Amino acid sequence: MSSGPDTADAAPPENGEARRSLSEAPPRRFRRLKALGLTLVAGAALLFAADRIFPPDFTRAHERSTVVLASDGTMLRGFLTPDDKWRLPITLKDVDRRYVELLLAYEDSRFADHGGVDLIAVGRAGWQAISNMGVVSGASTLTMQVARMLEPIPRSLGGKVLQAARALQIEQRLSKDEILDTYLTLAPFGGNIEGVRAATLAYFGKEPKRLTLSEIALLIALPQSPERNRPDRSADRAKRSRDKVLRILAEKGAISWQDASEAMEDPVPVARSRMPFIAPHLAEEARRERPDTAEVMTTIDARIQSAVEKLLTAQRRTLGEGDMAIVVIENATMKTIAYVGSTDFWGETGQIDLARRARSPGSALKPFIYGIAFDDLLLHPETLIDDKPISFGAYAPRNFDRGFQGTVSVRSALHMSLNVPAVAVLDRVGPVRLSAVMQQGGAKLSWSSRLAGPSLPMALGGVGVTLEDLTMLYAGIANGGVARPLLRYADQTTGEPHRLFGPVAAWYLYDVLRGSPLPDGWAMGRGIDRGREVAFKTGTSYGYRDAWTVGWSARYTVGVWSGRADGSTRPGEMGRNVAAPAMLRVFELLPAEHGGIAPPPGVITVPNAEGLPPSLQRFSPRRMVAGLARSTPPPVIAFPPDGAVVELNDADPALILRADGGAKPLRWIIDGTPLPAVENWAQTEWTPKGEGFSRVTVIDAEGRSATSNIRLKRQM
Repeated sequence: MSSGPDTADAAPPENGEARRSLSEAPPRRFRRLKALGLTLVAGAALLFAADRIFPPDFTRAHERSTVVLASDGTMLRGFLTPDDKWRLPITLKDVDRRYVELLLAYEDSRFADHGGVDLIAVGRAGWQAISNMGVVSGASTLTMQVARMLEPIPRSLGGKVLQAARALQIEQRLSKDEILDTYLTLAPFGGNIEGVRAATLAYFGKEPKRLTLSEIALLIALPQSPERNRPDRSADRAKRSRDKVLRILAEKGAISWQDASEAMEDPVPVARSRMPFIAPHLAEEARRERPDTAEVMTTIDARIQSAVEKLLTAQRRTLGEGDMAIVVIENATMKTIAYVGSTDFWGETGQIDLARRARSPGSALKPFIYGIAFDDLLLHPETLIDDKPISFGAYAPRNFDRGFQGTVSVRSALHMSLNVPAVAVLDRVGPVRLSAVMQQGGAKLSWSSRLAGPSLPMALGGVGVTLEDLTMLYAGIANGGVARPLLRYADQTTGEPHRLFGPVAAWYLYDVLRGSPLPDGWAMGRGIDRGREVAFKTGTSYGYRDAWTVGWSARYTVGVWSGRADGSTRPGEMGRNVAAPAMLRVFELLPAEHGGIAPPPGVITVPNAEGLPPSLQRFSPRRMVAGLARSTPPPVIAFPPDGAVVELNDADPALILRADGGAKPLRWIIDGTPLPAVENWAQTEWTPKGEGFSRVTVIDAEGRSATSNIRLKRQM
């Protein structure tokens, strides 16, 4: 039977057709490879575009609590984030290195090698899930956990894919250390506690620099189920989770079984500790002044600050309804090393910063009046001055006890804080000048509606000034009469100096006020370390509203204010019996000192007024000087005039000083140092030591003076 067309073998193609078929095969394979390549490129481009369009959101990692630190890095106070979390700044260098090592051993042993997703762990987890018909172990890397901390991701298969994609993106943007920093910042530990630093402060009451094995295991366990494992909610569950971590670490060989067993014996915390809350008023101000800084380092000495706060906590019982503020300054640097704005921050008025509230200083301004007068050579501490009834127009000041002491030395007048002599000296110096000296020194002054500007009542407290500013000015006395702005932050540089008065005048104040009478009960060697010499002045404002004491030694200045936040009266509460004891106790808390402030050149040391030049033996009030002035004009420096630039001649270095007017004899003083007396009182010679600025003063027999501030310059 012959085969039909359906069963017959097909005839082989001709040779030409075969060659055409073979020649077409390579182009078809090429087209397929090309299509595959284009697909891969398109996919990569799509992934690249998606990565750029939908990058990881690092906002939460950057929204950290503001932390205010002491000068040694001790945390003074932290503040909640805008979403009410304790999320404190932290990096790897701030954490116990062993914690990081055990965290990686437990959570992600191949962290250093993978790119965000651990394929080996994924394969192992998948095989275990298939073999055991359920999830046995996870494959989440530390980077994937960071991805979930940065943004909410559902716990589903799709969520896992997104989490892995985010992990890959994070690895492209951050280094391994930066990823760990982010984990340390964001890891949840229950409630509003996020990050390792917040966790160790909340649960262990300490920074994470040094941790026990038990503490490390609890910190590893908590983020796995932060709400269920919270030790302050369920200590038993927290302990079981911690012990599980210890067993697994021992099984992996990361720790020994003996260490694990010993750590399991440690108790877990059962309550949250209070976050550090030191120098709250200064910390509040620091956050306001530096809102964009996560960590603000101040000049506060944490040890001294804590000791002062503890002192005031004990002092609170004796204050009744009153309050107290304290400022401590390191003189050489002008750093604020302790600052207390009130005794009870959480009290009814405790959040008012009373160290920055302008209040009447009472007699606490008297040293500056006398300092200016000392500088002008109107007075010397041994100069005699009258404490007698006197009127200045309609103003007739009286002493605190309503009595008068008669003629006393300036030293005694300042010791006893007599009002009439202080007002008489201010009348000569001028209230406008006093206010200018204080304001140029950095103090902000405020005036009542009754006293709209500088006037004689300033001598008795007729002006508003803050404790911080007044303490700063007193530190200027300690620094030889040169005031500089206070420093509160570690990165601040020394401010511009402003001269209150010369070093001789500043030392006179120190010499007088280091003999201030101590408060009752402090005369038997108590109060001041006898190796430390402290000068201080008290003040009490009208109506017993404010009690002040500011004291200074060679190294420190301490200012204390006591009163009520609402300014109401406290009868019988004075600077001497309320603020002075607190000031003395604060000095006891400061590092020891030995000796005092040495006298500068130019100091005149005499036992009494008789040893002084005639013009300094007795002070004359302005109205008496005005009567003399009708017959003798005041002295005027004819050469060198004020503001002059005087050229020095090396061949003939002596300068002629010449004055007109004034009651003879005249006395010349250069930068606080008197020149030798000469026959021709109106003219003398002075040989400068070199270039620079100098202050030339002439004073007549009635205490009137004239001054020229000059600049000395060598001839070119």
